[in-house]
Amino acid sequence: MFESESENKLDGETASDSESKSEFGGSLPVPTSDDTPEVLNRALSNLSSRWKNWWVRGILTLAMITFFFIIIYLGPMVLMMIVMCVQIKCFHEIITIGYNVYHSYDLPWFRTLSWYFLLCVNYFFYGETVTDYFFTLVQREEPLRILSKYHRFISFALYLTGFCMFVLSLVKKHYRLQFYMFGWTHVTLLIVVTQSHLIIHNLFEGMIWFIVPISCVICNDIMAYMFGFFFGRTPLIKLSPKKTWEGFIGGFFATVLFGLLLSYVMSGYRCFTCPVEFNNDTNSFTVDCEPSELFQLQEYNIPLVLQSVVGWKTLRMYPFQIHSIALSTFASLIGPFGGFFASGFKRAFKIKDFANTIPGHGGIMDRFDCQYLMATFVNVYIASFIRGPNPSKLIQQFLTLRPDQQLHIFNTLKAHLVDKGMLGSLEDA
Repeated sequence: MFESESENKLDGETASDSESKSEFGGSLPVPTSDDTPEVLNRALSNLSSRWKNWWVRGILTLAMITFFFIIIYLGPMVLMMIVMCVQIKCFHEIITIGYNVYHSYDLPWFRTLSWYFLLCVNYFFYGETVTDYFFTLVQREEPLRILSKYHRFISFALYLTGFCMFVLSLVKKHYRLQFYMFGWTHVTLLIVVTQSHLIIHNLFEGMIWFIVPISCVICNDIMAYMFGFFFGRTPLIKLSPKKTWEGFIGGFFATVLFGLLLSYVMSGYRCFTCPVEFNNDTNSFTVDCEPSELFQLQEYNIPLVLQSVVGWKTLRMYPFQIHSIALSTFASLIGPFGGFFASGFKRAFKIKDFANTIPGHGGIMDRFDCQYLMATFVNVYIASFIRGPNPSKLIQQFLTLRPDQQLHIFNTLKAHLVDKGMLGSLEDA
């Protein structure tokens, strides 16, 4: 994603490509239609194709960034809905490629089963999220409490129904192709649905954990494209010949600097740093809390080697800014491998883009190939280095227990505190 122009020339076919064509009934055609809006075509008609593409991509990138700011302003619920819409669109783009591969065969139910499995997996993941983050609400409503109690059994039953439907749909002479498509659907679910579920979990930890990683990927994409466009000379990887080392290195330094500045600005606002929680009294989301130490200015000593250079002995910054270095480093050095993976996938099927949804950019999946890899890293990073026990969730679960169970836990906790000598000091206070 360092200079994300779609390659005009694709690799030549190999022997294995020819075998794949005989198996799947031919390779996919490369889309050649110009999807640029007519108004931009007229305005940029005097430019070369290189500069025309640069302006088209730039204008639409600014439009997408503006849209991103708007949905952030609208709050966490709208963000979750947008994540769901992006997930469905990405799934549609990948499944459509599979459909174009097999459509010449009379294979029943492929698309129907693909969307059915998407429904099943979303029911499972979102059901888990609702039970986890809306525990009190679920326990308060009897229908929701029953669904929550048997959620995993219902999810498994739904999946098992789809599995049986697939077995019943098998057609003689096309078994192998149908199992290819079955695997295609499940890998797509793993890549798209699981990652979007992790994005929502990151959002609940605080909007800053959602906005900063996504913004770092966007910044790296833009700055690497700019460095590659103006200074790129050295090819980076054969999968994407237009991506360069100059774009890779320039994008890295620009993204780290951007991450530090964005983190400094956002760490000062509670609406970004507080976890997104559901208020049972108002039946709405709240993002108000006392900021943790992660989002309080701290004073750090500057190493002696650098003191003579910068002229400072100490530096005041938010601890989150240190974590932002890890996030922006991953977004710059590892995140692009999601784009390389997508490039290899597209070249395997002789296509330039997943779709033509966004002129100059391709499909939604073309824009989010790095975001999904980033979402997994952020979720693992939070679980490994940030998240601790959540007292409010423990209390919520405690209050749903039977009175005898609550009393047993109370006596156990009381005995534990007495043994540690803490209960006496609390009573004295």
